[in-house]
Amino acid sequence: MTDQDVVVATSPPSDGEDRDRDQAIAEELVARARAEGVDLVGPGGLLGELTKRILETGLEVEMDEHLGYSKHHPAGRNGGNSRNGTRSKTVITEVGPVDVEVRRDRDGSFEPATVRKRQRRLHGSTRWSSRSSRKG
Repeated sequence: MTDQDVVVATSPPSDGEDRDRDQAIAEELVARARAEGVDLVGPGGLLGELTKRILETGLEVEMDEHLGYSKHHPAGRNGGNSRNGTRSKTVITEVGPVDVEVRRDRDGSFEPATVRKRQRRLHGSTRWSSRSSRKG
């Protein structure tokens, strides 16, 4: 699948608008997958790729919160702790194995909740929490 820009609404949608938006996104993803000949499940399938992107986005958000600035923001230059690349990890999910790139920081203090250190299986009960433990 190809990358595309995503437009985010500026005002919070209602529950009905959430469902309508989610339905429209799902329909668009299925249509794109069909057009590109991508299977729904299995290696390289739509659900695995979507799971990978969601997990990696969650990890990036957690890193932003941990460091107190977003990727490529000038606040991170010549500061104390900063991003230090990624490491590959295969996580067993309900849709099959998913290869994700887990973010790292220079001082090794980043403890992700989306995919925890040493975690190899991801279950449907995984939840993101709103953390207010920003540094900086």
